Amino acid sequence: MQIGTTLTQFLADEQRRAGVITDDLRILLGEVFTACKVISNAINQGALAGVMGNLDSENVQGETQKQLDVITNEIFIEACERSGQLAGMASEEMEDVYRIPDNFVRGRYLLVFDPLDGSSNVNVNISVGTIFSVLHHDGDASHPAVSDFLQPGTRQVAAGYALYGSSTMLVLTTGQGVNGFTLDRNIGEFVLTHPGMTIPADTKEFAINASNQRFWEAPVQRYVAECVAGKTGPRGRDFNMRWVASMVAEVHRILVRGGVFMYPKDTKDPTKAGKLRLMYEANPMSFIVEQAGGMSSTGRQRILDIQPEGLHQRVPVILGSKNEVELVVSYHQGH
Repeated sequence: MQIGTTLTQFLADEQRRAGVITDDLRILLGEVFTACKVISNAINQGALAGVMGNLDSENVQGETQKQLDVITNEIFIEACERSGQLAGMASEEMEDVYRIPDNFVRGRYLLVFDPLDGSSNVNVNISVGTIFSVLHHDGDASHPAVSDFLQPGTRQVAAGYALYGSSTMLVLTTGQGVNGFTLDRNIGEFVLTHPGMTIPADTKEFAINASNQRFWEAPVQRYVAECVAGKTGPRGRDFNMRWVASMVAEVHRILVRGGVFMYPKDTKDPTKAGKLRLMYEANPMSFIVEQAGGMSSTGRQRILDIQPEGLHQRVPVILGSKNEVELVVSYHQGH
């Protein structure tokens, strides 16, 4: 039986072909992929193992933690800290950076991740995911500081996400396009199933949390109103609206068939510049989207150009099919 190209084989081929992937990066990514496999199994067994509930604690974001939030964070740390390629890690679930213990070999990379994106969906069996980003580390490998992590998205070495849905998929970019892999549980390997993923420039779908409509700024109000007006409105065609409340699921749909995802700036909480976190949500997803031919913006600037000011900094996010994102940006510029 022909298996197809495994993710391990793909990375080796890319290393020989493009020279962008180093031995160290390939080893590190291998540990990340292992973590995603373990998380996939933990989610599949969640109800059976009795770990689907909330905890009496909050993460640094002030959000109630679920048992699986903590479990998946621990899985990621344990899988990657022994790789020998990392100086430190940062996560949505940890207030400060995680430094590789003294008894492990340290390396020249930093890893930032959201171990369980969309965790509010786990109890209702809707798709959730993991998001990760790899950065170079040029400082003291024994004591990486928060400032070492605060690099603009343009400096990402690799980024990807795992989607835990009807099948487990992993989507990856190292700056040479975007490729998707599906976990074959019979052999325990991710196999290339979606080579060269691209986002069509035009679309008839948009995704936004419509319950926040009264808090949106005028440019977003205008864009959504025109889409909802359909053929009778200024756009002259009908649009479909989607919302899964899982960024991984939303972006994956866009990669497969196009669309626009928006979590824009609003007035719901004036103390927050946006909902999504720059370092481990907006930056890696923007890197993936741009590598697939799409566009990503806050409405006011390209997300990958933002100089981070904090580990858990929030930003507005508008990403997906290029022509639609450009239209939303033009409405912001003209407002």
